[in-house]
Amino acid sequence: MVLRSWGATDHNAMLGRGVPHPASTKFHNDDTGPAAKRLKTFESTDGEDSRDVSGDEYALRTPNAYRNETADSEDEDALEDEGKLTSIRPTELESALPQVKTDKEAIEEYEAMRAAEDVPEDLKSRLSQRSWTKGKSSIYVDAFNLALETVLEDEGHLFDEKEMEVFNQWRALEYEAQYLYVRLFLRKTSAWHRINRLGYYSDIADLPAAAQVLQSVRQLPKSSAGIQSNPGELAPPEGTVLESNFSFADFSEGTITSLEEASSLLNLEELKTIAKEAKVQGKNKSELLKALRRMSQHQSGLGWVGLKRSDSEHTVASESGGNENDEDDSMSDMNRDKHFVRKIMASTGSCIRLSLPTLKLFERVHLVFYRSTEWTDKSLTTIILARISRRNFPDYIVSRSANIFPTRSELLEFEAALRTQFKVDNILEFNGNPGKGGLEEVLSIFDEVYPRWKVLLKEEQRKEDRVYESGEGAYLRRFSPAWVYTRIVHKGTYVLGRFKMYEREHEVTSELLNQQLFHAARRGAWYQRKALLEEHYMYNLQPPSGISDPEQQKRHWKRISLRTCEAGLQDKDCHMIYHYDLQRRIRKLEKNLKIPKREQHDFGHVLLSQPVEVTVEGIQLKKEYPTNKRRVSAQGEERQRSTKTIWVDEAEGGGECSVEAMCLSDYRSRGFKGYHAEGGIIRTLFAYLFYDVLFVYIPNVFQTAYQTCPLDLHTDAFFPSRASEINHRLVEIANGSAADIIRAVDEREREKRTCIIGLNWDFELDDLLEIISCFDGQALATVCKVMAQEYRMRGGGMPDLFLWDTEKKEVVFSEVKSENDRLSDTQRLWIHVLTGAGIRVELCNAVAREVRVVDAE
Repeated sequence: MVLRSWGATDHNAMLGRGVPHPASTKFHNDDTGPAAKRLKTFESTDGEDSRDVSGDEYALRTPNAYRNETADSEDEDALEDEGKLTSIRPTELESALPQVKTDKEAIEEYEAMRAAEDVPEDLKSRLSQRSWTKGKSSIYVDAFNLALETVLEDEGHLFDEKEMEVFNQWRALEYEAQYLYVRLFLRKTSAWHRINRLGYYSDIADLPAAAQVLQSVRQLPKSSAGIQSNPGELAPPEGTVLESNFSFADFSEGTITSLEEASSLLNLEELKTIAKEAKVQGKNKSELLKALRRMSQHQSGLGWVGLKRSDSEHTVASESGGNENDEDDSMSDMNRDKHFVRKIMASTGSCIRLSLPTLKLFERVHLVFYRSTEWTDKSLTTIILARISRRNFPDYIVSRSANIFPTRSELLEFEAALRTQFKVDNILEFNGNPGKGGLEEVLSIFDEVYPRWKVLLKEEQRKEDRVYESGEGAYLRRFSPAWVYTRIVHKGTYVLGRFKMYEREHEVTSELLNQQLFHAARRGAWYQRKALLEEHYMYNLQPPSGISDPEQQKRHWKRISLRTCEAGLQDKDCHMIYHYDLQRRIRKLEKNLKIPKREQHDFGHVLLSQPVEVTVEGIQLKKEYPTNKRRVSAQGEERQRSTKTIWVDEAEGGGECSVEAMCLSDYRSRGFKGYHAEGGIIRTLFAYLFYDVLFVYIPNVFQTAYQTCPLDLHTDAFFPSRASEINHRLVEIANGSAADIIRAVDEREREKRTCIIGLNWDFELDDLLEIISCFDGQALATVCKVMAQEYRMRGGGMPDLFLWDTEKKEVVFSEVKSENDRLSDTQRLWIHVLTGAGIRVELCNAVAREVRVVDAE
């Protein structure tokens, strides 16, 4: 099976959608595209507004770029038109914690249970005694303060005098002010919020007073730390640096001056009223906002609107206290924006927004505490909820190191590098074709970053050789600016290729391969690109000395390309999904170079066979919906019905079932045992077989005592930091010891039902041992190696059905396809890996021999 060619923009691409700050924050000077829509969720921990969730996907994210910045308004209508329901991917810390109930009901139930208890003043005592009291403490505030106190205790050296004074002022705040700040911190951080709409009345007795406390101006001492410049960023973004004074939140009065900011505060009904006055039209909120702002930009007077003095009298009075000058009395001379801003602000009342410098400071605290560039409200509460849940966790050594960021300057450079990375990704990934201007901007950033990257490479290699303990560096390097710069340099090679600067691209790609510390998962792609450049371009750019014949020059570079492919196959960090393309290029080069057959490589042992296509016939049900009863949202239901078909389970009494269940029944009739597991069996086997490896001591990866896996499991740092243990276990599995390992772990942990990632205790031990007896040891070791190399990316895409035959001692994977199904890229890659390991994989086509139309209930 031929794998799809992965270009520089989509291999390990940063998926998701950038969410820029509002223009008023001046946090991003460039145009970062439209803001993300507010998305609905039904298990929000914020009961007052359960819609404030933004979707995201994979890879590192900057805390500055990926927080939801949508304005505080009721966007239901805009959501229906343009929104799409997605879910937030958990952070690395959340991924390592057990699945606990974190919704609003769970938190309220717990706090109500503890409401009558005495609350110790000390935060750690309160956490250890699991005590909260309504109106005096909150799980949100306690979790927020736990993060702050932990960071200051272990890593206070990362903050200067001004920042420490902010923390002191924070500690002095009353509970209600802290509670309001934390809840806003978890919502739309840089958006304005209408104080009269916040709805925290059950927790805050006097919301306006709490808001006023946050908005009060406070003095700061001088700082001994200077402002540093970093590659790609000469100075921190405007408005994010603490000055001589600060406030925790901003006033709306005198700050909201643009119609764009003001209009975003309105709900749909209020916006319709304003639009009616302005004589603009739109089908939904989004169109009304665009029409209103367009009208404001194109007109300079108000006379044509037909407004009378009485229409806005109360607005002007509210703004000026009833004292108006003659200039304001003239409606024809009044600025249109000013008029509408006044009307809107009179309608909304006072608003509050978190002040940007303090917001960025607390985000930095969370970056240090969670060892992650992203967090959600669940990040803040899950660690406490995991602590109070009655679960059993594996035995491991908790190690929280204080040297994640050795110095303040390295922390600030890491933050700046993340912002620069986001700018690059925004140009290349998020806004369509970047065009020549965008590519030139990325090239300029690359030129600034590249020299600093080479300096940091030498420094990191020195640390690896002399400073880091065994395995420690693999995790710590993820928080080095060089980690982020490596990704920027990787993106830069794509731009060099687009500008046909192949000689320099070859040089940089060689530099990337010469280092072994950063982004090992990309090494396969770098080998592929380097070999391609050497085969097709380098003979013309760097002709070998002493050879004048063009054909001989090509042959010279083709031999170099052949050696590059061989090096890729021998590189332990080159993922096996790249092996097939490298092998194919080797065969082509050997043929072109006319290498004798006896000296050519033989890759027959790889067993790259095509999946076997089989057909299962059944009875399909199609439900007919009465046209007069269809709702407006039925289009979404139609889309769902088009991909999930309904079948009759003839082997189990003729009831309705999914296409996978129907095919599973057919396999069982042929003597197979099996599950519709979609990877659940493999993840369970991996958890059993690698239990000891998962929880071996590695510095820094166990930050709490309540984790189901190490923090680096979902990163490419997991494999190299445990290479010796993993390879030793793979040899044991290949030699047939898997059953003994599973028995030992099951005997020790099943009674406690220990929380281990991927392990489903519902699978019976006898079934697992039976599976192992049918599984070829070498094939199982190959599958486990892929899981160890890329656990996160390999979590999905596994074939639907896992089957085994005890008589033939055979394991079979089956990917079920109904009429409308297509294989995804992750499914194709798993089929490639499984067939390459010699495991039988079938594409099971479900065909309807009969279609029954039934009425929908």
